[in-house]
Parts: sequence; structure tokens; C-alpha cells
Amino acid sequence: MNTELSSYLDAFICAADEGSFSAAARRMGLTPAAVSKSVGQLEARLGVRLFQRSTRSLALTSEGERLYGQVRLPWSEIGDALTDLRQGAGKPAGTLKVSLAYTVGREYFVPLLNEFVRRYPDVVPDLHFDNRQVDLINEGFDVAIGGGIELTDALIARELARVRIVLAAAPSYLKDHPAPTHPQELTRHRGLLRRSLSTGRLLPWSLKNAAGEQVVAGVRPVMVLDDPEAIARATATGMGIALLPIPHALPFLERGELVRVLPEWYAEAAPLSIYYTSRKLLPAKVRVFVDYIVEEFRASGNAARFQQQ
Repeated sequence: MNTELSSYLDAFICAADEGSFSAAARRMGLTPAAVSKSVGQLEARLGVRLFQRSTRSLALTSEGERLYGQVRLPWSEIGDALTDLRQGAGKPAGTLKVSLAYTVGREYFVPLLNEFVRRYPDVVPDLHFDNRQVDLINEGFDVAIGGGIELTDALIARELARVRIVLAAAPSYLKDHPAPTHPQELTRHRGLLRRSLSTGRLLPWSLKNAAGEQVVAGVRPVMVLDDPEAIARATATGMGIALLPIPHALPFLERGELVRVLPEWYAEAAPLSIYYTSRKLLPAKVRVFVDYIVEEFRASGNAARFQQQ
């Protein structure tokens, strides 16, 4: 493959990854015009249109989707192999595209990365924060940290912590509204509900305790949100009771802005895990990052904190 065609493919894949020529240009260190020109030249060579362009959006055509699906992973593997050869066989190097949920990423993982970038100076973590469940392969991520991503033969998950979802409220709310003693009493209370990003439905309050009892609790809705950090902040103002994942609740509980309600009752979330592709030749940058995160997250004590609640 000649150098020109290689650069055209780089531009096409990057533009498809990012969803715009401008974002692709920033990632590649080029101008948007240069990226657009490279994609246009690839289209001319192939004799097909790969993108539908408008002033506001960039979308793959059916031919573009087919090409992207066929070349994205192999092209990435070729790039990783060439980077390894340039940097020295097996030496971790290159850009590492990582997906993290907003609060979990900022609160628990960004603080771990100072030592990683010191230890592996040739690896550049490229962090993308999003609460949705990403498609690692089709979106070109090397790694994702979160919960609930559907596993396939192409993905591996290493568990970081079991996560409980707990009831919490602000002391100011409980001062005016005596705390319930059983989930059935939640019907008398104001609740902040969560809407699923994937289904658009309200998530039920399905609670259980150590004795094996299970209850679907009702509550009087006061607000509906689709972001757990926003729910925690709204709950801290005294609006009502919320059902919060421990990673989002902990900072507020430790500052005293929230307190547990019905602490013997809880719900369970998908484990917090680190996900990566199961390709045979795993790039060194991915291997060392996954091992580092698993080790340092455990050493930080956060895995134990999540599981003790």
C-alpha cells in the first residue's frame, strides 16, 4: 500500500471515529480542510461516497459503514504493530483511547494516572468521558472503564469492584421528613428518579437485604434525571430520597452532605470493570494500562470501599 492511500485511510477512519472533520483534524494534527481533502481523494479512488456531508453533520453512507467495519480493527492493529517496531518490540507507546463514565472517571481513575504517564512516557492516554455504554470496536476505543457493557467473543472484562446502589437523603430533608423504617414507607416520601440512557425508561427501586427479602419500592416523584451525579447533587439540596450507586454517593456521604436511608436495604449494579478487545496481538500500551489500573485501583482502597457499604 502506498503512502498516499495510507494517509487517506487514516483520515477516513479518524473522521468516522470522531464524527467530524474538525475533531479528526485536531486528533491528527492537521487542518479540517486537509482531512476533508484526504477523504475526498479516497472516495475518488474507490468511486463511492463514504460520507454524507452537511454544514452541521457528517454521517457514514452505507458504503462508508461497510468499509469502516471491515478496516477499522485491522488498520488499528497494523498501526499498533508499526508503532511497536518503531519504538522497540513490545515497548508501550502510542495514543490510548479510553472511555470512562463522568464521575467514576474523574473521582477514582484520573487521580491514578500521574504515575502511569511517568512510568510510560511514550503512551498518551486520550480520555473520553460519557455515561453511555460505548461500542469499543466500532468506536475505536482501546479500553473502557464502567459497568454493564455487553460482553461478546471480541471483548474481555476484568472486574474492578462490586457496586451496590444505596438509598440516601440530605440531613435537611430527614429533619423535616422522618426517615422510613421499611421500604414500604417510601411511598410517603419524595424521590428523585433516574431514567435509563439506553432505554429511556424509569429505573425501578428494586431493593433487597441480607436476609434475602426483596421489595419493589414506590415513591412520590419530585424530579427525574438521567445522570447519577446530578441526582446526588440534587439530593444533597434536600429535595428528597434517591437511589444512588456507591461511587456517586460516597463523596457526598463522606462530607456529610448525604446520609444513608434504610442502610440494610440496597440494589445491585453491574460490576465496575475494565473492558478491552480480545484480539490475539494485544498492543503493549493496552496490556500495561489494564494491568496498571487493576493493580492501582485495588491499592487505592476504592474497591474495598465500594464493597463495604
